Amino acid sequence: MSLRVLRPNGPTLVPTPRAGSGAVAEDTGCGGCLVRHLAVCAALPVEQARTLEALAGDIPLRAGEVLAREGDARREVFTVTSGALRRIRLLADGRRLVAGFLMPGDFIGFSGASHYRHSIEAVTDSSLCAFSMQDMRSLCSRHPELERELLERACVELDNTRANLMSLARMTPLERLASFLLDMDGRRRRQGHGGDEVILPMPRTDIADYLGLTVETVSRSFTRLRQDGLIATEDPHRVALKDRKRLAALAEMPA
Repeated sequence: MSLRVLRPNGPTLVPTPRAGSGAVAEDTGCGGCLVRHLAVCAALPVEQARTLEALAGDIPLRAGEVLAREGDARREVFTVTSGALRRIRLLADGRRLVAGFLMPGDFIGFSGASHYRHSIEAVTDSSLCAFSMQDMRSLCSRHPELERELLERACVELDNTRANLMSLARMTPLERLASFLLDMDGRRRRQGHGGDEVILPMPRTDIADYLGLTVETVSRSFTRLRQDGLIATEDPHRVALKDRKRLAALAEMPA
């Protein structure tokens, strides 16, 4: 392993190298990864996953710890394997912007920028699979299908960014929240979960900073959706979608 030591806001964290293929337990490593079908490494045949496994390191983060700070040099790429993280930026006047949330299966990596443009923090206790940038470039040169997968993900992220900018510019608070809940529901379904309950690991302040609203406005919007029978919220971190069709119409998204 050639990964550097990461220094988040807390104890120093060292990526833990994985054991060689002969010492990998049946339920650990790439073969036992619960998000492999969502991760970029899914572009590789199973037998070639051992190449990834030999290069990978595991990074645990406790809630609130920092994976990378704005301005840090990019030296690693990561796949989120559990938990949730947020991308944030602090403005000169002290305001905080949440640029997005990273969930299991999401890739943190290649960019045209040599340094991070946002800080990345753990929302909940999380774990990540880490590779050095150099190792990932080498893998891409040997496996074009991996490079294609990374390009496709970059395009999806660009489309999502454009959609979010449009929502901030044109949508009402109620429409923004409906769109956010449906997006989180889509992520949950891609992870293989069924049902109509959306898990929101982030606090209301994070949702407000992501949607460009105040916490009070977000709370009022949740109340309005609940009163209109579109959602049910017995727990702040669990939202039942009661009327998906009306939510989609509100967010102007396909049901």
